[in-house]
Amino acid sequence: MIAQIEGLPAGTLGFRAHGQVTSADYENVIVPDVEAAFALNRKLRLLYVTAEDFTGFDPGAMWDDAKLGMRHFSSWERIALVTDVGWLRTAAMAFGFAVPAQFRLFHGSELDEAIRWVTEAASAE
Repeated sequence: MIAQIEGLPAGTLGFRAHGQVTSADYENVIVPDVEAAFALNRKLRLLYVTAEDFTGFDPGAMWDDAKLGMRHFSSWERIALVTDVGWLRTAAMAFGFAVPAQFRLFHGSELDEAIRWVTEAASAE
C-alpha cells in the first residue's frame, strides 16, 4: 500500500510504502499524483519512505516505477529515499548514479533530515 505524505511544499511529493506495494498502488496513487504535479511544475522533488511494515514490491509495481521514472526522466530535481531495508539500500547505492536528479539515501531515523534536504530547493525558489 502507498500513502501520500501530506504537508510538503508545492513541487514536492511524498509517499510512504506499507506492506507489499503493488502495481495497483502505483496506478491508483502515485501515477495520478505525479502526473497532476507535473501538469503544474516543470521539475519535481520526491520523498519516498518505506514504513517499518514494508515487505517489498511486486514485479508489476517495479515495472510501473521504471516506466514512470522514464516518462519524466529529466524532470526530477531531487529524490530522497528513506529506508532501512538492506536490499533496497544496496540497490539504491548501486544504481543511484543513474537517477537523473540529485539523489540521497537516508536511514529511517533521518526522516526529518530527508524532508529538509528534499524540500530546501522548493523553499529557496
